[in-house]
Amino acid sequence: MKRTLQTATATGAAFLLSALPAFAADKIDLNAKGDFEPLGKLTPASVVSGLVSLTLVIAALVFFFILVIGGIRWIMSGGDKQATEGARGQITAALVGLVIVFSAWAILQLINALFGINILNLSIPSLKP
Repeated sequence: MKRTLQTATATGAAFLLSALPAFAADKIDLNAKGDFEPLGKLTPASVVSGLVSLTLVIAALVFFFILVIGGIRWIMSGGDKQATEGARGQITAALVGLVIVFSAWAILQLINALFGINILNLSIPSLKP
């Protein structure tokens, strides 16, 4: 066991030391090339704004489909009072969810209009002159 551990350690060390000449090169280009070039322009601000936009769209779609499913449940209830009440509750919850999503969007637009901060197209100023 001890000999196997020593062999593995020596092999790992030799592997790491063999990579040193690559790191010692004068110029290593870490910029993305080809199809990955747009990833080089990715900033934390663009990630945040993309996530906010994506979240709003996904939430709106989810609540819309819950609303449609609630409507189908209401139609399929066949006059059963308990099934109708369940469908009505689902429709109410979906409508409240849609109102919340669109209110969040409206608040983002209001912040943009009042303070000039567009969270859906966020840009964080840099310290570079």
